[in-house]
Amino acid sequence: MGSELYDSIRDKVIWGLADSGWLTRAWLSRSGLAPLQLDPDELAGEHHRVQARRLLQTPAWSPFLKGFEPYSKLLSTIENTVAHPSAILTFPYDWRLPVRSHADTLAAKARDHLTRWRAHPAQIAARAHAVDGREARLVFIAHSMGGLVTYAALNLSSDHDLAEDTRGVMTLGTPFQGSVVATSILNALQGAPLPLPHHRLATAAATMPGVHDLLPRFLCLEDGLDVRTLTPTDVADLGGDKELFSASEKFFSDLNRRPLPHHRPVVGIGQATVQSLQLQAGTVRASEYCFRTDSDGELKRDQHGRPSRYPVKGDGTVHRASASPMRRSVPIYAQHGALASGKQSRRTVVDFLLEDDHLGPDMAEDGLGLEVPDYVHPNVRWDVFVSGTDDVSGVEWSVAAVDGSYSRAGLLEAEGDDRLRASVSVPDSGLYRVTVTSDHSPTVTQLVFAGPDGTKPLDE
Repeated sequence: MGSELYDSIRDKVIWGLADSGWLTRAWLSRSGLAPLQLDPDELAGEHHRVQARRLLQTPAWSPFLKGFEPYSKLLSTIENTVAHPSAILTFPYDWRLPVRSHADTLAAKARDHLTRWRAHPAQIAARAHAVDGREARLVFIAHSMGGLVTYAALNLSSDHDLAEDTRGVMTLGTPFQGSVVATSILNALQGAPLPLPHHRLATAAATMPGVHDLLPRFLCLEDGLDVRTLTPTDVADLGGDKELFSASEKFFSDLNRRPLPHHRPVVGIGQATVQSLQLQAGTVRASEYCFRTDSDGELKRDQHGRPSRYPVKGDGTVHRASASPMRRSVPIYAQHGALASGKQSRRTVVDFLLEDDHLGPDMAEDGLGLEVPDYVHPNVRWDVFVSGTDDVSGVEWSVAAVDGSYSRAGLLEAEGDDRLRASVSVPDSGLYRVTVTSDHSPTVTQLVFAGPDGTKPLDE
């Protein structure tokens, strides 16, 4: 969801504005989600109504997926690292559509960009400093679903030489095996603790192939004393589209035949992340633990024969195993939406851009986890939880309105082993950023949307 979407028929931005009025209308009004829903022409392959005009310029928010920070800091960091700003190409895309639909477009743009950059005077001058005077090759830096789009461009596009012309791919929080969060998006009817128009959210998501491409493809569904992968029937039962999921399964079967070239995955760790689910009468009950198998594929069980549960964390949206298709990865304490904007990630990107030979990933610093609600009401208190320590000394937290109109800091208190807690309220509707800093941990942030009680839809 990192691209701003513009509806050419309505002549308005339908995703990517940060003001509280737009957020309230989008998520609480009767037709706020209608522009995001794919119409029959779009489902048939006519993708002209909605345009992805640019990467996010402001923070964005969505239930279940929480907040997304803009890419301005990352782009600025990259611009200060490369030989010339012309070396950079951004690729916004319509994240509602199937990942496969973007493969040829990205491949063509990447090929054209590489051709033009190789002829640029700054690139010609830079070759003198490259090992063996090598000609420029492509480096992809991709966040979240963007990693899947890059994967498709390199493996499934008509440009079969693109992978050979790629020096490396860095993915940040890409759900290579999907995310259980996607089941909650499709199953929004379950009455999650968000006063949102659940049936409209579910209806819109059910039309989006892109959401179906994010569904988990690992052992995640508890079924009695067994654990299995989702089937098209399961997806239909939880509110998705059986045919869209079947098409997604075929896509990933084709995609995974070859690994990404020179891949360096960056994974978010230390954050509470749902990793499995139970499906009870069509309702998803997500849990923050996963399951493992032995090398022979047999499910690991406890002494009573029950599936063993493992509370492996992630970035709050994508659990660690899904974001890392290989053992060699770069772990960073960060929430999913902020993974590409934090200082630690940006340092890792710079190192990846500058290296000539693979030196191996950095080890993660010790870090903290952050848990806050998705949605809160003004002047109603809610809790901030910090995990990873029970020592309040040196740990500070603050909450600030994204538009700069409000800011306050608070004190934390111990709440059991390795956990701190604070209680806070905010004065007005709007988008807020919670920040936790520590002398011994990278900074962790998360966006929170404060709005009115949405149990009754707002008038247009």
